[in-house]
Amino acid sequence: MLNERSVEIPEGVTATMEGTTFVVEGPKGKLTRDMRYPGIDITCDGAVFTASTASTRKKISAMVGTYAAHARNMCGGVAEGYEYKMKVVYSHFPIQLKKTDSALEIVNFLGEKKPRVARISEGVTVSTGNDEITVSGIDKELVGTTAARIERATHVRNRDPRVFQDGIYIIEKA
Repeated sequence: MLNERSVEIPEGVTATMEGTTFVVEGPKGKLTRDMRYPGIDITCDGAVFTASTASTRKKISAMVGTYAAHARNMCGGVAEGYEYKMKVVYSHFPIQLKKTDSALEIVNFLGEKKPRVARISEGVTVSTGNDEITVSGIDKELVGTTAARIERATHVRNRDPRVFQDGIYIIEKA
């Protein structure tokens, strides 16, 4: 029994295997990922990425699907990119956002004197608007992690979250 998953490489995107490293290049940029796992054979002929295993173990079969998903996300990222939209919500104290090169400072959250800080991953662009934040980039994993860090930085502590619903929340993923 052979467990196999294939991902078609979209037009305008070039994909190659350099040893165990999967390299994808497209109009938005270039992504690389190490695709090494015991018991899994990975091939890429430029048009189709294939991950397969002859093993019947659940863990190895699951990794075949994981690697196929990684390849799909990498191809989508270099072709179109990923974007998360976030909403700044406050009712008690107006939240101010200060963006530096590698972090987003959330000032005056619930009237706190010390700003809360969310680190921005390298290769991710964060733009702030009027009560809206846009997190974008080509690596889906880094874009999602940065958005989660921003959302997590405004976690309400030591107050009733039903009353204090202030924070920054993900409203759209694209």
